[in-house]
Amino acid sequence: MRTTWWRALDYAYVLRLQVLGALSPRGADDFRHQEEPVPPAVVLVPGVYESWHFLRPLARRLHAAGHAVHVLPTLGYNRRPVEVGARVLGDHLRVHDLRDVVVVAHSKGGLIGKLAMLREDPEQRIRCLLAVGTPFVGSHLARFFPLLPAVRAFVPSNPLFGVLRAEAEVHSRIVSAYSVWDPHIPGGSELAGARNVVLETPGHFRVLADPVLAELVDEVVAEAARAR
Repeated sequence: MRTTWWRALDYAYVLRLQVLGALSPRGADDFRHQEEPVPPAVVLVPGVYESWHFLRPLARRLHAAGHAVHVLPTLGYNRRPVEVGARVLGDHLRVHDLRDVVVVAHSKGGLIGKLAMLREDPEQRIRCLLAVGTPFVGSHLARFFPLLPAVRAFVPSNPLFGVLRAEAEVHSRIVSAYSVWDPHIPGGSELAGARNVVLETPGHFRVLADPVLAELVDEVVAEAARAR
């Protein structure tokens, strides 16, 4: 009964984000512009079947603190392969000449962020990746969705996960934050060699509203600013 209630709250949170995103008058460009931007710039990357609006609460928080916040509207609902998303992220960094960037990503977005660090960022424009609820080793539940290729791609046997497991040199620049209970990622999101943070809010989506996560975002961004 407890996990059923947690799951219901999780999907209610998704619905709330969708409605608020549709009603909000502020577009993606509004968060990017600052008269006197406070470094570092932050790039937000959502998960599968998520628009950037899922990360809007964090965008508002970071923008209010003076940071230029970039989103990737060309990702749409992030249904294309992780490799495509990594190229979109890498291209965005180069087009806007962003450096010493913090990438804050949810779920699949964390895979995009890590792959971009490995393949699309030879200049190390990404200083740090904060991945929230990311299935770094996939999820065996994905096999139950054969008609949804974007979800089916998370099966652990996908060669992409072998590539990501073998490439650990960037883990020291990754913070992996994840819920104490995530129904979508039963294998967890712990990443060896990274900084791992367990959040007490249960769920795959509602964890984005965890106040400790907001504080962690502030901390990671401040550390990146000091390291410039």
